[in-house]
Amino acid sequence: VQLQASGGGLVQPGGSLRLSCAVSGFTFSDYWMYWIRVAPRRGLEFVSLINVDGSSTDYRDSVKGRFTISRDNAENTLYLQINNVQLEDTATYYCARDRRANRRTGYERLWGQGTLVTVSS
Repeated sequence: VQLQASGGGLVQPGGSLRLSCAVSGFTFSDYWMYWIRVAPRRGLEFVSLINVDGSSTDYRDSVKGRFTISRDNAENTLYLQINNVQLEDTATYYCARDRRANRRTGYERLWGQGTLVTVSS
């Protein structure tokens, strides 16, 4: 199982960026997927989740209306569109799969490479 996030960088408050997560080693379309982040002084936070076909999503309250999770099952890729980025969004972002196929049971603690988002003016 490999999950490799990319797309992070330095961005000014109010800016936008799109994170990607390329996965391999498992049947992507069978798994609910998650974005999580590790933020300075706050630690690990759930960010967003998406079901197997993309028809259902959820977000932590602080990112609702600004973040959009999506997936391309044909390309084995998970996305996170971040708009109106805020200082508190500074974190290393990871993608994760669910612990079980075709079920929502919580993310597996196998994250692979994350991508750093730094918000600064």
